Amino acid sequence: MDNEAIRCPSCGQLNQCAQATANAPVEHCWCFDITVDALALTQLPAEQRNRACLCPRCAQGLHEPASD
Repeated sequence: MDNEAIRCPSCGQLNQCAQATANAPVEHCWCFDITVDALALTQLPAEQRNRACLCPRCAQGLHEPASD
């Protein structure tokens, strides 16, 4: 299992992706039941897109980036 594939590219937490951790075809994952926030995807740097799934909080736009 690729460690990068199991971490959210936005916040670094475990993304809980069934597809990233399964050794067989996945019939269900939490992401099948939500609408992913489009803004959350566009805020990812291009090199991080399509490499790993967002976590449930980031996918729903609930993760607030840490302030500087």
